[in-house]
Amino acid sequence: MEPGLDIFLTSVKDFCPRLTHVELAQLASKVLLKNLEKKDVFLHAGKVPKAIGFVAKGLVRSFYIDNNGDEITVDFYAEGDYATHYPAFITRTPGSYTIQCLEPTSMVCLSYEHIQWIYQQSADFEKYGRLVAEEILKRQQARIEGFIFQTAEERYLDFIEHHSSLFNRISISHLCSFLGMERQSLTRIRKKLATNSF
Repeated sequence: MEPGLDIFLTSVKDFCPRLTHVELAQLASKVLLKNLEKKDVFLHAGKVPKAIGFVAKGLVRSFYIDNNGDEITVDFYAEGDYATHYPAFITRTPGSYTIQCLEPTSMVCLSYEHIQWIYQQSADFEKYGRLVAEEILKRQQARIEGFIFQTAEERYLDFIEHHSSLFNRISISHLCSFLGMERQSLTRIRKKLATNSF
């Protein structure tokens, strides 16, 4: 079995321990494995997402281009995350974001049609779909509330706490864009935190 597929099926089994080997084999028969290079695009803005991608290995980011022509990073998806513009995926409408690889990435992809077919095979698959959707919703809500209730410094500290493994894998410009701050602001926050730690 391909390593990426094995990682994906283990993740599904963690969500739904009651799934049988036969059911997991059904699921495995419906996925597509994609190996993407750095800078490859998984989803183009303005296109209907064809699949949801489970990141087995690698790192991708979602972004949009603002009115000034700047790329604004919306999120990062590393190993174990599901990458797609979920509302566009489930409503079959064009997505607002581009999803691009920051590293060589292995993804396990499930099309909308195959997900719907899988849901009809077992209540446990429906449970899996619900739990994945809940995780995506919690992640999106935390992102929104970070901009409503947190200062830039608090967003940075939250990123350190929850995504420390990404620090050496993303550029400063992508991090600043994700946190909603200028590079100079991030430099000031880092200096302040470094001074306070002594």
